[in-house]
Parts: sequence; C-alpha cells; structure tokens
Amino acid sequence: MAWSKSAIRVILTNPRYTGRQVWNKQRTGEVLLDVDDVALGHTGVMRWNTRDKWVISTDITHPPLIDDDTFGQVQALLSRRARAVDRQERQRRTRNPYVFRGMIYCAACQRRMQGQYNHGAAYYRCRFPQEYALANEVEHPRNVYLREDALSDPLDQWLASAFAPDYLEQTITAMADAQPVDQLTPVTAAARATIAACDTKLAQYRSALDAGADPMVVTSWITQTQAERARAEADLQSSQRAEPRRMSRSQIAGLVRALGDIVTVLRDADPDDKAEVYRQLGLRLTYQTETQTVRAAVDLSAHRGVIVRVRGAIDTAAPPPLTLGATLKLTQT
Repeated sequence: MAWSKSAIRVILTNPRYTGRQVWNKQRTGEVLLDVDDVALGHTGVMRWNTRDKWVISTDITHPPLIDDDTFGQVQALLSRRARAVDRQERQRRTRNPYVFRGMIYCAACQRRMQGQYNHGAAYYRCRFPQEYALANEVEHPRNVYLREDALSDPLDQWLASAFAPDYLEQTITAMADAQPVDQLTPVTAAARATIAACDTKLAQYRSALDAGADPMVVTSWITQTQAERARAEADLQSSQRAEPRRMSRSQIAGLVRALGDIVTVLRDADPDDKAEVYRQLGLRLTYQTETQTVRAAVDLSAHRGVIVRVRGAIDTAAPPPLTLGATLKLTQT
C-alpha cells in the first residue's frame, strides 16, 4: 500500500502517532446565532487550540507509527524551515518594493497589472489566459510585461517639468481647460421647468382672484401648486449638491500650490517616498504594449476637500475631475 504525502505529513506532525493520547486539541466557543437579535441566544462552535495548550499523555496507550526521536527531529526541522521561510519573506518584502504598486493598468483589458521580480528587476505583468480572451472577445497577449525602470525616468521628467515653477501656470491652465463643461442634469432641468410652470400658474391664480373667482376654489389650486413647487425646489437643491462644479483658475492654483513642492522628493528618493508622492498625485498609468507607451494622468480632485476644510468653507458639491495627462514613451533598457 502506498502512503500519500499528506498522510505522511499528518503522521510526522501529530503526536498521537507516537503512541500517546492527546487531549484539549479543540475547545467549544459560543457565538451569537444572530448579531442583530441577541434574544435568539448562542450556538457552540469548535475551535482549534494552539499546540502549547495540547495535553499529551506520558505513557504509551496504543501502538506507535513513529518513534520519539524521529518525531522530535521532524519538529525541529519543520520549525527551522518555517523560520527560514518567514525570514526570506521579510527580506523579499524589504528588498523588492514596487514603486507603482496598484497604479498601472493594462490598456487591452483595463485590469490592474501585478508586480513581479525577474532577475533582480521589478516588472508589472498582466496575465490573460487565451481562453478568457476568446470568451470575452478581447485581443490580448497571454502575458504583458512592463519593466519598472523603463517608466521611472520618463514619468519623473514629466512631473518635474509640469510642476516646476516655470511651467506651473501652463499646468494650471491645462487642468482648468480639462474640466468638463457645466451641463444640466435631467433632474435639474426637470426641477427648474417645474418651478417655472408653478410660478406661471400662481400668477394666473392671483389674477383670477383679482377678477372675482371663487376664493375657496382658487385657494385650493394655490395650495396644490405651492406644494408642487416646494418638492421641485427640494429636488433642485439635492441635484445641485451632487453635481460636480467647475473650479475657477484661482481655486486650481491654490490647490496645486497647497500640495507643496512634492516633486522635489523624486530626485534620488527612497522608493517608498516616491510611491507616496505618486499616491498623493492620484497617479494612474495605462500601459499600451503595442506602442510601448504609457498614458500617465494625475488627479488632484481628492485633495479639494482638504483645501476646503483648511479655508473653513463648506462645499457639499462633488469634486470635479481635475486631471493632467501625458503620453510617455518608455526608455530602452
């Protein structure tokens, strides 16, 4: 009879197979049947105890499958391996930072690319099995790779030029022009139309009263129309609070300058510091493998709320898109 590897591992790690009895491996815990209705009471759930809480008999109670010396050597070996793996994992996390973690997307499928180290260099990969590509009718290579250092220099040069004092005015103008044109939403347009129609009706009803119409009838008309107008005003205020509002050029200038000269840290900066700068800028990178280019865009919309709170004003409107973008050609590596 052949033993499976999993069965052998169980024998080598469970002290019961040394011929001893083992108790207290599990305990019964109580959990609420329904956290929203404590009156329903509790139910028992079995949970594993840590090995240091197991109770192992000193006497042999049944024929052993493994002797004590071999069992002890196996535990020592597994413990050394676990410590080595943990140490290597910590070293790998420290030694292999990804500056653009979570910021690079594949242009073919719009999915976020994953970090991977090859031969000591950081890469970002998008793996797309062929069967998925066929099922979703997407033209996508099996693997798309982007080397990190091919992107770092072009990106830092663009950011340094865009936020340099000499080019800051051009950057502010570009961000202002990139904002969407204010447009009425259907809810806003309908609410304004209803308010205008109600105002027309109210004027007609007042004229009818002046002309001698029945006050009881006209008063009921006025009450209904005023209620309709009040509902439309509430809808209008609600929709306006949710609509993005274009920021003025002076507001954008204040926002950009309030972020500080964060681009200066990019020069010979630690990878963690550079990653933090990119996060503050709301950086999004889209890699086009066919042209070997990356579309870079920074979005400062998230910082608008911070600036508003600092100035003490209250603005409940949604922040407008405030972006600056460029297409970067990768360097040869």
